[in-house]
Amino acid sequence: MSDIFVSRLMTADPLTVSPDTFVEEAANVLQEEDIGSLLVAEDGDLVGILTTTDFVDIVAASKPKAETTVERYMSTDLTTVTAQITVEDAAELMIEEGIHHLPVVDDDGAAIGILTTTDLTNYVSNPELRSPA
Repeated sequence: MSDIFVSRLMTADPLTVSPDTFVEEAANVLQEEDIGSLLVAEDGDLVGILTTTDFVDIVAASKPKAETTVERYMSTDLTTVTAQITVEDAAELMIEEGIHHLPVVDDDGAAIGILTTTDLTNYVSNPELRSPA
């Protein structure tokens, strides 16, 4: 695992929304695309992440109003990695931070992918992914 890089497992070109996207629209994208998170970008800069867990908070607060934007619920204290980090280091970071979605950024901080616990599970389950390409 120490010689396999995140770039091999990440989902490239992740779906993004802007901070002013309505939560209803974001929820529809998550459902339609069958994904667990959306990266939030503004002017090309990664500013947050909205996950299905955030929607639990929205419902629990019982305050989902029409025209509520993603910005209200997105996480902004982001942990990110580059595509050149090893899968082992990424997995350890996800455990340390208690996160399930890890945005992958380029040298300028722009989102280029996302690594999820599902990607890591798939990696462990498929021996052919574990050999360096």
